[in-house]
Formats: sequence, structure tokens, C-alpha cells
Amino acid sequence: MRLLSLMPKDLVKELRKVGVSEEAIPIFLEKASFFALKLENLSQAAGNILKQVALACGQDCAIHKKVISGRKKISDAILFTNKRQLKMIVEKLSYQGDFLKKLKEQLTTFLEGKNDWLLNFRNVTYNLKERPLIMGILNLTPDSFYDGGKFKNKKEAIAEAVKMEEEGADIIDIGGESTRPGSEPVSWKEELKRVMPVLKEVRKKIKIPISIDTYKSEVAKEALEEGAEIVNDISGLSFDKKMAEIVSRYNAYCVIMHIKGRPKTMQKRVYYRDVIKEIYDYLKEKIAYAEKMGIKREKIIIDPGIGFGKKLEHNIEIIRRLGEFKTLNLPILVGHSRKSFIGEILSLPPEERLIGSLAVAVISLLNGAHILRVHDVKATKQVVEIFCAIMKDANNF
Repeated sequence: MRLLSLMPKDLVKELRKVGVSEEAIPIFLEKASFFALKLENLSQAAGNILKQVALACGQDCAIHKKVISGRKKISDAILFTNKRQLKMIVEKLSYQGDFLKKLKEQLTTFLEGKNDWLLNFRNVTYNLKERPLIMGILNLTPDSFYDGGKFKNKKEAIAEAVKMEEEGADIIDIGGESTRPGSEPVSWKEELKRVMPVLKEVRKKIKIPISIDTYKSEVAKEALEEGAEIVNDISGLSFDKKMAEIVSRYNAYCVIMHIKGRPKTMQKRVYYRDVIKEIYDYLKEKIAYAEKMGIKREKIIIDPGIGFGKKLEHNIEIIRRLGEFKTLNLPILVGHSRKSFIGEILSLPPEERLIGSLAVAVISLLNGAHILRVHDVKATKQVVEIFCAIMKDANNF
């Protein structure tokens, strides 16, 4: 006896060796796709009904121990099921009355979740189902934690952008203000002075899309006018109330990141009751706000914000549980490169954190990351190529 891989490609291979009919293969695959789904704030009636429906379908649902006796009126729940049985559960819930409509909609949305996003840029289209993307970092700041003051002049910065494209970057992320912990903010005029001369020239020399790393609408507007196609906003559209309108007006892509506090003070008195839930709820709220402001959902990318108002244990938990953000049904970006949590684990300075960064990259990819924002494009490209060689099509057959 041996334990089999549950990756669809591998399982299909084994099912065919056994000799099952082709018609039965999708059924077995659905039975092999297991989930633990957390549902929040269910009424006593909804919790009891979901529990009974799950049991009737051969699955189970964990609810508060006092719900069944009527002593607990509201409870969270964890539904343990596979894809095939989940479809049956949704169908049975349809017969239980309108008060379960929201619950049914949540489960249906999960079943219909997509993973084949297309990012359509001026010169290229990326299919995120085919491979993860690499976003190369171009910091035009004197005080970034790793590469602050790296470039002596504009020419060197432009050459670095060209080099990153040659090494395999899919996007260049240009920033003119350090947002490391404790950093001082700069004016939008100063940020434009740092960014725009380089961005204008880089746009002429590379074919891959440019992202502008800013939370200021004035900077985003000028960058988009000059050909940037992504706004990477660490504040999740929060620091500048005009930002969402600018992104919408230019029909740009937008990275919505989670942050707690502001860069200067975000590492002081860091506290979460439930870090994953709080980040998830924050991102969900900001996505809804972005859509309300006219930003198309297909233009949104999410980022849990590694290192932005988080302690070591929070960053570790985010990476380990990254896959939980997939239920937001949007591409996930991870910005982990050479950050302090890697230094804390390894007791190493930023310039010696490459191997640690690559290890985090692999774990992030395995847990569902679609875009890696990194300083070291060449090394990360090799990681992505190995990952794709081993994992590509593993979920297809």
C-alpha cells in the first residue's frame, strides 16, 4: 500500500492505470478535492441546518457546542467537505428557505472560483494559470532598507530596469519613497522628481509593463500619463482618497495591500486578535470600495502586506496560510524579498538574505502566490522555472 498524490494530473494517471471508465474520472477528482471552509456569524438555525445537511451528504460541520441545545444564538462554523459533496450540500440548502440564501451564495461563489486570470497590458498578456509572474523592484530612494541609494544617476537606474527585463522580470515596479518601518514620508513633488525622469526613459526601453509604487494620487496620475499600467498602493487606496478615482479613470491595474498604521509607526505596538481574519476582512472591504469607485474587479490584485505592521509570527502565519486568501478570487502578490522577518529567522543582514528569500518564494508559490515582488530577478526566475517544470499542469489533466 502507498499514499497517492492528490494532484489531479497524478491522480488521473493512477485512475487510468486501475482501469476506471473515463466518465468516472471527474467524479473521483471531485471526491479527492477536500476543503475546510470557515463560515462566520451563522444563526443558530442556519448552523444546525448546515450541520444536518452536511451529515446527510456524508460530510461534517463543526459549530459551537452550545448551538444544538439552543444556548448559543450565533456561531462560526467550519465545513469539512469535498467538491462533489459540496455541490450536493448547496443543492439541499436550496430547499431550506430564503434565510439561508446568503450561505448558499457564499458556497456557490466558492465553487465557481476562478484561477485563470488574464492580465492584459499594452504589449503583453499574462495568463496566471500558465505561470507565476516576477515583479522586479526598482527603488529610486536614498533610504530603502536594502537598496537605498544604489544608483548614482538616472542612467544606472534605467540600465537596471533593462537588466531586470533581460533576466526575466514580467513587471518593473518603480518607487520614489521608502516605506520601510520607521521611514519618513516625502512630498509628492519630491517623489515625482525622483521617479518621473527614470520612468519616462524606462518606458522607451522595455516592453514589459511598469508599475508605480505609490500611495499618492498626484504621483500615480503622472506615472499613468507616462505609460505606467499598474498602481501598487501600500495603503490599499486608504491614504489618499483621490487614488481610487485616478486608478478608475485610467483603467489601470491596482495592487491593494494590507497595512496596519503608517510606515513610520507601523511596527510599534503591533497587535492582532486574528491576523488572517483581519487581513482577509480588510482586503474584502477595500475590494468592495475599489469596485464602488469604478475600478473593474479584473483589474485588482491583492497583497497581504508582509512586514507592514506585522511581527515575525504574523509574517510566518501569512505565508503558511496564504492559500486562504484565494477565496477572494483575485490574483495574489507577495512582497517578501530580503525583509526583516527573514533576517530575524536567519540572524542575517539584508545583503545576506537571498537564499532565505528564495525559500519563502517557493513556499509562497506552493500556497497560491501569483506574483512575486523581488529584488533578485535572475535567481527568482530560476526558482519559478523549476517550480513550473515540476508543478505546471499538476492541477490539469
